[in-house]
Amino acid sequence: MTNILLALVDGSTYSKSVCDHAAWAAGRMQAGVDLLHVLDRNAGADKSDLSGSIALGARTALLEELSSLDEQRAKLLQQKGRAILDDARAIIEKAGQKVVGAHLRQGEIVETVIEQEGPASMIMIGKRGEEADFASLRLGAHLERFIRSSHKPVFVASRAFKPIDTVIVAFDGGASSQRVVDHIARNPLFAGLKIDLVTVGQKNRDTEKALEDAKAILTGAGLEVETTIIAGQPDEVLGKRVDDCGSCLVAMGAYGHSRIRAFVLGSTTSEMLRSCKAPVLLMR
Repeated sequence: MTNILLALVDGSTYSKSVCDHAAWAAGRMQAGVDLLHVLDRNAGADKSDLSGSIALGARTALLEELSSLDEQRAKLLQQKGRAILDDARAIIEKAGQKVVGAHLRQGEIVETVIEQEGPASMIMIGKRGEEADFASLRLGAHLERFIRSSHKPVFVASRAFKPIDTVIVAFDGGASSQRVVDHIARNPLFAGLKIDLVTVGQKNRDTEKALEDAKAILTGAGLEVETTIIAGQPDEVLGKRVDDCGSCLVAMGAYGHSRIRAFVLGSTTSEMLRSCKAPVLLMR
């Protein structure tokens, strides 16, 4: 099977949602699901120097005991990883979809995922990981770096799955949002879904023309499309749109500016991911 979705699972609250969204997408795209769990080799490692002024014999015994504990911990993490993959497989197969692989890898998570993404047509990932801080709405530690590094569309799952009937497309006329429109027009994932094409900004001849051109591409693919131009802050406008819609997916270009500019001016992508209660599909 050449049409593959790569789903990242880590045992967090978001893992089940990733699997549910992957099963939903796989069914629409006639795709198989490839599961991946990454053991971060640095997670929980104790970097403290415990030797100090301990006598040589006691220090040797201590280091041997620590080494034995590290080996035990590594085995337990591998067992946990396999259990997470087994649970993910069960969720997807129960939904009637095919799991084409289940991989347990060790390494730096972003690099490992990028190495694994080659055959995938889309990457599925949770908004927050196992150490999620829900009170502060902190994004997963690796999420922005992963999205900036990936060469594939990245589907960021919301905390819980809801059947999707509408796609809110954040369209600014830029290259990445044009790629989003082209992707939607040719991907069976979006067939039969209502497309809500939204530009946040001032209404003028240029924005209206760009929006109409994008609409023509989508309607040419047989999709039902509505267009809107709304003034305001993008994350606030789109967030309200999501709240009003209920069961939707947001599709948008990702991180159109450099890290430095995003640090100074803020990032619409990060704000949307932080606050949006719907899943978000991102393309660079």
